Amino acid sequence: MKKVLITGASGFIGSFLVEEALKRGYAVYAGIRSSSSRQYLQDSRIKFISLDFKNKSNLIKTLEEFNKEHNGSFDYIIHCAGVTKANNIQEFYDINYEYTKNFVEALIETKSNVQKFIQLSSLASYGPGNAETLELINHSQIPRPVSGYGKSKLMTEEYLNTLKDFPYIIFRPTTIYGPREKELFTVFKMVNSGFEFYIGSTPQHLSFIYIDDFVTLCFDALESNIKQRSYFVCDGKTYLSSEFNNHIKKALNKKTLKLTLPVSVVRGLAFTLEKTFGLFGKTPALNSERVREFECTNWTIYTEDLFQDFNFKPQYFLERGVKETADWYKKEKWL
Repeated sequence: MKKVLITGASGFIGSFLVEEALKRGYAVYAGIRSSSSRQYLQDSRIKFISLDFKNKSNLIKTLEEFNKEHNGSFDYIIHCAGVTKANNIQEFYDINYEYTKNFVEALIETKSNVQKFIQLSSLASYGPGNAETLELINHSQIPRPVSGYGKSKLMTEEYLNTLKDFPYIIFRPTTIYGPREKELFTVFKMVNSGFEFYIGSTPQHLSFIYIDDFVTLCFDALESNIKQRSYFVCDGKTYLSSEFNNHIKKALNKKTLKLTLPVSVVRGLAFTLEKTFGLFGKTPALNSERVREFECTNWTIYTEDLFQDFNFKPQYFLERGVKETADWYKKEKWL
């Protein structure tokens, strides 16, 4: 039985990856912190492992012990651990870049014979596309991330690209949505309350991928012969920001009042929220980093290579995905 390690397993994406791994018959190891919730990791077949990404020496010790006990290393790794919000820019670099670098170096130094390592990066690592031409973001574009989060993800990609023999695949997904997701859930809540908000007068051109399609893709990639490649990931379609809200309204059977806020007002609100949340050591969902991304109007991506290399066939486009997400929120009494 092949062994797969999924780091960040307690999170939205990680928990679905664990479920897909179990469905496919893997021996599943969930990498989580001792303080992490196990709400969606209740299956008795899941084995848990704690990895100290901050300390490479500790990582090496843990991996050596694992390899000795199991007479071999993990066969596959999907590295989801990281942060999308941070109290300061340095946190992004420490956790998203340095911790990943420590982990990969520890794998190499312990001679762990990993067959495939999927790095969960982000579209934010490349930054937005041209707002005037609306050209799809593609590999020929020079990366220009607009957020500290995106810059930290780009640094990680650049590090992996220096490794000639390490069997990585880098996925740069666009917005991933679905049940259990909490950030876009705020949009569902607003629509459910009778409001929909837009930032600035220029509509955003967006891309999305539903969680089920993303986890299927990850395991198809693990089981492929492809390595040392990077891909942008979405369902292959382009949407206007209003379409997302329209599908939520349809799914919830709601009418809304549309409010368009100037970017300057949203910036000020984000600044105020950051100061307030900062008093409690937290970061709000609406923060300066997110506003810089909201200001950009082209987040559409090139995916022909993704569809061809993995025979990727999304089962969910926005209307179906939003409805199933909304149904889950209602069933779980989030709405």
